[in-house]
Amino acid sequence: MPRLAILSDTHIPTRADALPAWVRSEIEAADHAIHAGDFTAAAVLEEVDGLADGAVTAVSGNMDSGGLGLPETQRLEMAGQTFVVTHGTGPTAGYEDRVRAIGREQAAAPEPIVVAGHTHAVLDDRDGIRILNPGSATGAAPASETSMMRADVTQDGVSVEVLRG
Repeated sequence: MPRLAILSDTHIPTRADALPAWVRSEIEAADHAIHAGDFTAAAVLEEVDGLADGAVTAVSGNMDSGGLGLPETQRLEMAGQTFVVTHGTGPTAGYEDRVRAIGREQAAAPEPIVVAGHTHAVLDDRDGIRILNPGSATGAAPASETSMMRADVTQDGVSVEVLRG
């Protein structure tokens, strides 16, 4: 059963100094990492890629200067599940509808799981297409805590645990 480390909104070095040690450990222990944007610096993308041994699906965020060479959306197929990754850039109002629409547009699967960031607020919403927002892995403002998600993926579904530092 593959394990995912899901994180977003690291904002290093603009709002945080470094990835917390426990977040680094979670990325290293996972089979694959998903980062939903706002690395802020290329060095952070390189660090996450190194911790995950290159098994990373990542997208650009609105704070990633030049997009860091990353696409705005990506799709990941794992153990029969389809994940659509996007940052979710835009206003807070309409966020869930916006990221669900991206999921529908980008996935051939009828029920993709959308991984998005941007709000820095943890969300596991199953109203229609499931949305996973891991919050901010560094606790970058406006987050009130450091958080990420660990997900176990099987043909039967995805079990998600929110991790807080």
